[in-house]
Amino acid sequence: MRADVVVVGGGLAGTEAAVQLARAGFAVALHEMKPGKRTPAQTGDGLAELVCSNSLRGAALSNAVGLLKEELRRTGSVVMDAALATAVPAGGALAVDRERFSARVTELVHAEPGIRCVHEEVTELPLARPLVLATGPLTSAPLAAALERAVGGAHLAYYDAIAPIVDAESIDWERVWKQSRYDKGSDDYVNCPLDQASYEAFVAALCAAEKVAPRAFEEARYFEGCLPAEVMAERGPLTLAYGPLKPVGLTDPRTGRRPFAVLQLRQEDVAGTAYNLVGMQTRMKYAEQERVFRMIPGLERAELVRHGSVHRNTFVDAPAVLDGCFGLRPEACAAGEAVRGVHLTGQLAGVEGYVESAAAGLLCGRLLAERLHGGPPRPPPPTTALGGILGHIARPQPGGYQPSNVTWAHIARPDFATEAEARAHRRLNKRERYERAAERALGDLERWLGETAPRPTGP
Repeated sequence: MRADVVVVGGGLAGTEAAVQLARAGFAVALHEMKPGKRTPAQTGDGLAELVCSNSLRGAALSNAVGLLKEELRRTGSVVMDAALATAVPAGGALAVDRERFSARVTELVHAEPGIRCVHEEVTELPLARPLVLATGPLTSAPLAAALERAVGGAHLAYYDAIAPIVDAESIDWERVWKQSRYDKGSDDYVNCPLDQASYEAFVAALCAAEKVAPRAFEEARYFEGCLPAEVMAERGPLTLAYGPLKPVGLTDPRTGRRPFAVLQLRQEDVAGTAYNLVGMQTRMKYAEQERVFRMIPGLERAELVRHGSVHRNTFVDAPAVLDGCFGLRPEACAAGEAVRGVHLTGQLAGVEGYVESAAAGLLCGRLLAERLHGGPPRPPPPTTALGGILGHIARPQPGGYQPSNVTWAHIARPDFATEAEARAHRRLNKRERYERAAERALGDLERWLGETAPRPTGP
């Protein structure tokens, strides 16, 4: 069987990409190194193995990942098909029986006549083009080295340190102010001031909070430039005050003085709907993060739209090296023209989470199919969660690119014709706003699907 496209990696992203391409009429060779070899996190032999949790997170449409799952279902996702068929009780979340889920995805992939599974380890970038790499955060060392040679060492990361992101509407704007250090540039940062007592209480809480223990394959070897906040706090009571919480160059306009310490928030999106807690990457458990960070003045009612984490990962600087449709840009890569036709998807492309990885694979498969059919790829609208995934991997970030779960900050907000409409929208509670955004997203998605249906080739 000839192959029009080679896909490397049989996880969530790779299987989604392969199925979308096969349904569009292309012959796909799907390479998966199991059962001959596994990553340190894998135990089974099936495709799309869930290695950490069996939860695909919240199901409600007022939740960004809930909207993403519904969009995937409507777009023909093999992962959502398998998840719904193997769901187990989980309250308001979608959770699955892991073994049955993997077996179902494997069954669906093998049922596609256009897919041939090749069970062998890939240690170099195959010469075949188009090529889709979807080998995930624990990409094997030889293949990761080959990818590093292709894109350049500066564009590939092997460790992931993520600071929390807070919803802008949950910040107490009466207790904070905007200013850059020494007034350099515009007022790009939001500053949360701490006096000595509140700083010392925050440091004590950081040290005492319950942490997530590294998994067996995640040796806790931190980079000095991205230490967890609690590791810095444990080095000494003033380490944070001389590090990410240093107050130098800042003056609280309410007192006219420099605070004892300052937590800075950096705008996460163009619309200013979310802010990153600068330097606060952490291994604290999620509930502990919410408790501890709400000790910061101005964040007493903070709603975290993304929690912090520190873990082993492999991902590229997506805004720098990808073309917006998951293809490597030769002019941005060390190997130049040799990478033309190479696509990265899933967590390699800088998304985070099971559902987001599946979404990236599905999008990669659909957009590549449109290219192979001779037309320009038509991405989903930015008002959809799928469009938000693409927007995130294309958007340069201050301080360097970091993977992320999907959040409402990634999804374009509505444009209002009048100020009265905008005021009426602001009067809605958060759930109502998100439900309306989801309704709009699904309408826009249906129009997009009608314009971009897969076009099988041949008779």
